[in-house]
Amino acid sequence: MADEAPKPASDFLDQSEIDRLLAQTTEQSAGKPLVIPAAGRRAGSAAAEYKIEAYDFRNPAFLSEYELRRLRVLHEDFIRYLSARLALFLRMEFGLKLGQLSAVSYVKFTGSLASPTHVCLFKAEPLLGVGVLEINPRLALTIVDRLLGGRGHSVKAERQLTEIEIALLEDIIVIILEEWCGQWKHEQELHPLIIGHENDGRFLQTSPREAIMLTLTLEASFGDCAEQIQIGVPYYTIEPIVKKMQARRQKDAAVAPDVKSTVWLGAYDRISMPVRAEWDAFEASLREIVTLRVGDVIELPAGLLEQTRILLNGTAKFVGTVGLDADRTAIQITRKLPRPEAEIPTDHAHGRKNA
Repeated sequence: MADEAPKPASDFLDQSEIDRLLAQTTEQSAGKPLVIPAAGRRAGSAAAEYKIEAYDFRNPAFLSEYELRRLRVLHEDFIRYLSARLALFLRMEFGLKLGQLSAVSYVKFTGSLASPTHVCLFKAEPLLGVGVLEINPRLALTIVDRLLGGRGHSVKAERQLTEIEIALLEDIIVIILEEWCGQWKHEQELHPLIIGHENDGRFLQTSPREAIMLTLTLEASFGDCAEQIQIGVPYYTIEPIVKKMQARRQKDAAVAPDVKSTVWLGAYDRISMPVRAEWDAFEASLREIVTLRVGDVIELPAGLLEQTRILLNGTAKFVGTVGLDADRTAIQITRKLPRPEAEIPTDHAHGRKNA
């Protein structure tokens, strides 16, 4: 039987081979995720050591969970104080409730603004960047009606504000911005500055399109009018304050060790304690020791004097250097022995006493 000719190699895969490769890839991905660290090599068996979390690049999170909670607490206090101040100013109950506190892109924030609406542009001196405060026209007209002596009934008209109405509304906007800046007083003193008014958020260009905005939505109820107030501030504006918050949190979290000061009592003055200095000089056999005579010379290491151990009540506590002070032998303490070694009692009989 003649041998069959080998099939020519093809540069293309047929459908069965493609299905087989896809099935293998699906099985591998189902078993464990593919992890490629910064070095550029596949992690392989070490992939289990990495903590993998989902990340949304379209809505990056610059603030940790703790910082978001801290900001929420700050803004809840801000809302409570603002509600009371507006009620006193308007002589009528002004209810405020936190609707949402989030970080979104600038283009997404401006796209969420109603049309028509009333937009106030402001700065928080000395911080960089321009903030946006948006008030629904129905709520704005209801507030203006109250400022002109009305009863605060909801105005049904959906229109732009006139220049006179904007001038009257600025008193309310100043109160809102002062309270918003006042919540950061523990980190930095801020001063609000109104720089303009707009009636449509689609044409705003106060920040780059992809800039991240910290947005605060307030649910306002004034009389029979229930609408929203939004405040949007670029992240790069409040970044210096956030860093100060982080630094203060780390400082508060660092627990300072309790340092107990040593107090000397007069009763200690008359307590005596045996002090001895010794060296680990050499080892010798009993025969060599018996043969020692007066006048014999024993050689010692050159650095032995610098390794003199000082014993207090039979326990080694310090290491020092032996020397002469006038006509007396003295020891200069160079270091303290660590606790485990220092607590080992030493009962050697050799050494110089009362150094």
